[in-house]
Order: sequence, then C-alpha cells, then structure tokens
Amino acid sequence: MVSLIDQYKKIAGEEIIYELMQMAKVLKDVHVLHINSTKTGGGVAEILMSMTRLMSSLGVKTSWEVIQGSPEFFECTKHFHNAIQGLKHENPTPQLYRSYEQINIENAGRLRSQLEAADFVFIHDPQPAAMIQQFPNRKNKWIWRCHIDASRPSREVWKFLSNYVKKYDASIFSLDNFVQPLPHPIYLVPPSIDPLSDKNIGLKQEEIEAVFSSYQLDPMRPIALQVSRFDYFKDPIGVILAYRLAKKYQHGLQLVLAGGGAPDDPEGEHVLNQVKLAAEQDPDIHILSLPSDSHRTINALQRASTIILQKSIKEGFGLTVTEALWKHKPVIGGNCGGIRLQVINYHTGYLVDTPEGAAERLRFLLQAPGIIQEMGEKGHRFVHENFLITRQIRDYFTLMISLMQPSSLRRIEIQKIGAS
Repeated sequence: MVSLIDQYKKIAGEEIIYELMQMAKVLKDVHVLHINSTKTGGGVAEILMSMTRLMSSLGVKTSWEVIQGSPEFFECTKHFHNAIQGLKHENPTPQLYRSYEQINIENAGRLRSQLEAADFVFIHDPQPAAMIQQFPNRKNKWIWRCHIDASRPSREVWKFLSNYVKKYDASIFSLDNFVQPLPHPIYLVPPSIDPLSDKNIGLKQEEIEAVFSSYQLDPMRPIALQVSRFDYFKDPIGVILAYRLAKKYQHGLQLVLAGGGAPDDPEGEHVLNQVKLAAEQDPDIHILSLPSDSHRTINALQRASTIILQKSIKEGFGLTVTEALWKHKPVIGGNCGGIRLQVINYHTGYLVDTPEGAAERLRFLLQAPGIIQEMGEKGHRFVHENFLITRQIRDYFTLMISLMQPSSLRRIEIQKIGAS
C-alpha cells in the first residue's frame, strides 16, 4: 500500500517532499496545536484536516481542537468577521463583547492542558483569539492566523481585538495589504488546497456525470457554477444578476449556486432565503444547500461545470477559486482580496467589479472554448506551483524554525514565505 507521503510525492513532486522531511527532522520533538471554531464548513476546517494529517505523517506531532460557544458568542464573532472586512455598523454591543470574553475564558480553562503542553499554538481567526489572555506566563509560542480580509477593519473592533493579538509571538496573514501594525513578526502565507482530499481528488467520469441527473442539469448545455457559503460577501444575488444578463445572449445557460452553512455563521439561512427569492423559481437556477461533508459532490459539480464564478466583494483568499483552477476551469472572480492572487487576468480567468462585467466575461468565454481550455491548463499549473498543502506546510515549518531561534537573531518585519 502506497504511504501518504508517497502519494503527495507523486502529485507535488519529490523536491518539496524532501524539503519537508528535512525540516521535520528539526521539528521532531515539538508538539503543534491548532485551535479554531468549527470542525466542518469552510476552508479553515478543510485546511486543518489535511494539515494535521500530513504534518503528523511527517513525524511532527500535530493536534487540532475546536472551541465551544453559545449563539450569543457566534453572533458576536460574526459581527467581528463583518466589521474586520469593512462593513459599517457591525460593531457588537457591550453585552456581546462580554459574551466573547467569557466564552474565551471558559475554553481556555477547558483546553488548558493541551494549550500548555504544545510547543506551538496556532489560533485561527478572531473566535479563539482572546484565550491568550489566560496564559500570561506561557513558555510556548502562540501564533495568530488571520484568514479574512483585514485591510480596512472597523476601528472599534480592531482596537478591541488587537489588545489580544498584540500578546502573540507572531501573526500570519494571507496578503500583504491585509496586514495591520503589530509588535511582533508577521508572516505572509497564502492558504492552499489538498490534492488528495475528497474535494480535489480525481473522479471517475461516471461520478461526474451522476451530478447531472442528481440535480436535474442538462449535460448538453453550459453550466456556470459558484460554490460558497451563503454569505453577503460572496454576492450570490450579484451572481444571479450576471447570469440573467448573460442568458439574454446565451439562452441555454444554467446556473448552479452550491454551498451550505457553518456552525459559527448564524447569518447563512437568512442569506439562503434571499437567494431563493431572487431566483424567482427560474428552472435554470439550481440552488443547492449541501451538507458540510458533500466534498465529492462539490468536486463533481466543479468538474462538470463549464465556467466557475466567485464574484465575492470581500474575500480572505477563496479556496473555491483554487479548487476550480486545479480542475482546469477558468474563473470569473471578484476583484478583491485573495482572488487577485489567483485569478491572473486573461490567463487563469477574469477579475470583475460588477454583475455586468461578470456577464460580459461569461458571454465571451462561452463563445470561446479554446480559451476556456487554455485558461484551464494555465490555472492548473499555477495552483500546482503555488497553492498546494505541501507548500503551506513548508511555510509553517519555516515559521516555527524561525521562532525557535533567539529573538536577537530575528527581525520584526513582514516575512513573505508563501507563494511567489
């Protein structure tokens, strides 16, 4: 039976696997702990699932824990998420702030033994960020990992949150323009996909074809697909408008909006209901609210589609873009955040600012199958070179080895160790 390491070697290449194995020797005695707010739903959980497995296979003891929270707590952190990404009037009430702090105190107590035993603690996003307050005399290294677009945060929310983030030993952001001033080393590490996960592994043709009958799709007509949580920042209403504009000229076009919710996102159901209303029972708009473990279904939908959309108005990175490019699909993406790092205009897809712009690019690509194929090939190569989980683990290993050095040998600056 082929080992997990050998499976990655076949896809990512022998060179990077050799680098990981050499770095893992330096880290063989350390324990790494990841903390986030959910085991399912969203890219962070998917990354941590793969990262924990592969890092452990390389010989670096790695574990993953999830915090527990009340509805009031997750209401507060949803406000955080929206406010950090620039939405006005999203500041939590004093009661919600108190709930946030109390839940972090409770989780710090519940996870104290794991947090004290680990050599490196990676805290993901705002939800568990305040737990560090309960460990003033810690001997280990704590790293805060921000997965969202923090380029223009609400001053009130960032001031509150940064009082905790400042206590960390380092921070990680996905892009340089997301970075906020902090008194410790800052690293730029873009996220990644796992080519061996159910979401991205190669599928047999019959499994891909099965989605047509499962969701009443016509295989003889083009399909535009957007995969994402039902979230205002993903602009699903704008996607429907773009589809309607494009369909005036491409009468056979079908649109699929596929996604689901996450336990830490209380707004999802409300957005889903608005999307259904906007669809106006159009038989060619297929709204799929899928369970969080529908990875192979999403994989098959992406492979069955003609063009992928990700018309976000804010995006920390956009792993659905990475997934689409990996599957040789051109992407029409919102001109924001981490999408800009992946969609190279006229090469791997198109960046757009409006539904009208998305519709124009849809019309053009649907009439140019040769360009669809060329963009798909470029996109696949681009992901292979920059956005696989092996590269992200190499970046994390580099970060940890750096933090193991005496502070006098480290410069406090932004260190870009991610994709070139």
